[in-house]
Amino acid sequence: MFLLSLQLGVGWIIAMVVVAIVLIATMVVMLILVPFKLWFRALVSSAHVSMAKLIGMKMRKVDCQLITLNYITVRKAGLKMTIDELETHYLTGGNVERVVKALVASYSANIDLSVQKAKAIDLAGRDIYEAVKNTVIPKIIETPEISAVAKDGIELIVKAKVTVISNMLMQISGAGEDTIIARVGEGIVTTVGSTDSHKMILESPELISSTVLEKGLDRGTAFYIQSLDIADIDVGRNIDAELNIAKAEAEKRIAQSKAEERKSMAIAAENEMKARVQEMRAEVIRAEAEVPKALAKALTSGNISVNDYYEMQNVQADTAMRKSLSRVEEEKVERLTSPSRRENAAQARAQAQMPPFGGSSSYGGTPPYAPQQPFNNPVTQSYNNSSNQSYSPPLSPLAARFASLAASQNQKKGTTDDTKK
Repeated sequence: MFLLSLQLGVGWIIAMVVVAIVLIATMVVMLILVPFKLWFRALVSSAHVSMAKLIGMKMRKVDCQLITLNYITVRKAGLKMTIDELETHYLTGGNVERVVKALVASYSANIDLSVQKAKAIDLAGRDIYEAVKNTVIPKIIETPEISAVAKDGIELIVKAKVTVISNMLMQISGAGEDTIIARVGEGIVTTVGSTDSHKMILESPELISSTVLEKGLDRGTAFYIQSLDIADIDVGRNIDAELNIAKAEAEKRIAQSKAEERKSMAIAAENEMKARVQEMRAEVIRAEAEVPKALAKALTSGNISVNDYYEMQNVQADTAMRKSLSRVEEEKVERLTSPSRRENAAQARAQAQMPPFGGSSSYGGTPPYAPQQPFNNPVTQSYNNSSNQSYSPPLSPLAARFASLAASQNQKKGTTDDTKK
């Protein structure tokens, strides 16, 4: 009996130890899988989340802390949104925190924004919280420097600030800030370009604001334009003058190119004329080369006599002599009439203290610079001697040949006449 009771006691002890180990292992697993602090925080915040839900989110690799904290915020704000909707939006790649903030802000500002629409706007890539915030607080969009030219050709550089609020109905399909900036720039360019003078814009900048706002530039965008303010206007370049200068420069280049073309044509024509002159000179030289042949033929045939040939030689020599004399006289006159020669003669007279040519000399006799003997010119001597004896120029070899041929012909002719007699 004692042994039986002892055996039963050992069995109970083993069973209790096993149960205790199982309980400890279960508690360790639960502590690892279930965030008790987060579960307890949701419990005391009236946003109960079951442990099974937390374990499921952890197994699906969902940030259970983010989901639980935002669920607590939604419940505290009084919004009707389940934890499953938050988890679904998280799994689809949405920003749960911004969606919850936007819903809370719109609910507090009495803005009509549903949960589905907020999730859709966030998934479309827009900042839903910023959109709701801009609905309450207007946003200022600053445009870059916009260049516009008035009708008088003066450039104006305009910088504007556009005050807008969000249009929640067009947040999904409406255009963004870039479209607003582009449309405002288009309106500024149109307004400035339609004015007769840039001074009108400088005097009344509100012309730009009124004209741009009348066009309804916020149509089809995610914003409502509240106002358009001109921040700065600067006077730029004189575009009209620059265009005229560029036009004149282009016309100048065209004229220069045409002038170069005409110059090239003139040079080509000049070269062509030079070539023709050379051809004519070659023809003249060729014709001159035929003269001795013609003379020889004429002498041979008896058309001209030797005396005729000598007379022709005398005429040619006389012409050459006259040309040389005229050339010498021209050079002498040129030397005497040149300014440097006159200056040198005046300086020489001043140094010698002599009167000009034609006056009396202080020496009382023949001046030392006068020539003592007359100048003997061989050409004039030949002319002086021509009265006493006939001038016979030397014959060239060709002329000597022609003379010998003529003499032999005359001799033959004389012999024939003697025979006839």
